[in-house]
Amino acid sequence: MQLPQEGSLLRIFIGEADRYEGKPLYEWIVLKAREHELAGATVLRGMMGYGANTRQIHTFRFDTLSADMPIIVEIVDVQDKLEKFLEIIEPSIKAGLVTLEKAQVKVYRFEPAGR
Repeated sequence: MQLPQEGSLLRIFIGEADRYEGKPLYEWIVLKAREHELAGATVLRGMMGYGANTRQIHTFRFDTLSADMPIIVEIVDVQDKLEKFLEIIEPSIKAGLVTLEKAQVKVYRFEPAGR
């Protein structure tokens, strides 16, 4: 798969406790991204944060471990594919933030299997 230099980055901010059909929402989003043949997706777990639904700080500390840490799902591809994908997943995001921004793709390559 080739990816043009002018790509886009879809960034989805949700909570670790968010679910869709019984599985973690972030996992469902990544599986859907692969199903729609998007160039790549990564899930990042935040160390600290808060959002629109609550002003409570969620933090990763051993003495006060939060059960709902911030999660960021980043997906890279071309803008039109990401916008179509967002139409599919947006109803499943009950609380969170989604951004779409331009991204300059500098390197996108893979190593053939068996090397």
